[in-house]
Amino acid sequence: MVHSIELVFDAATETTVRDIWAQLAAAGVPSQAPAARPHVTLAVAQRIDARVDGELAAVADRLPIDCILGATVIFGRSHGVLARLVVPTVELLDLHAQVYRVCAPHLLPGPMSNVVPGRWTAHVTLARRVGPAQLGRARRIAGRGEITGRFIGLRRWDGNTRTEYRV
Repeated sequence: MVHSIELVFDAATETTVRDIWAQLAAAGVPSQAPAARPHVTLAVAQRIDARVDGELAAVADRLPIDCILGATVIFGRSHGVLARLVVPTVELLDLHAQVYRVCAPHLLPGPMSNVVPGRWTAHVTLARRVGPAQLGRARRIAGRGEITGRFIGLRRWDGNTRTEYRV
């Protein structure tokens, strides 16, 4: 499993995303509900040294920041990941770059390529393994207008133990 550093939403935004998850599940689409927590991944590696938490405190002081969840997107091919893109503001891109700089020495054996500044696609995952027969229904449910929200915190996620550490 992987470890990651993630942005977490305020309660209202999290509830909105969870509502989409519930609607997808009710429509037979394999959503994230109820096991996960809505988030946006900033850094990911096979392992992240816990010493990074203290160094990320200065980044966490920049929060909260507003966000917009925009268009739906599918990552992958025949059975993809359904997500909503996060509109990339200068503030969000700067925060991501700062997190990456702080985390880089703690990402073991190194960062995964999709989180390197300039290659990162900010998104919140809504469903995994969405097949072609489910795609139209899933996009109709997930893509109903922009969602205005807020990021309020950072967490370090240990995928091995499924443990959240608030920064």
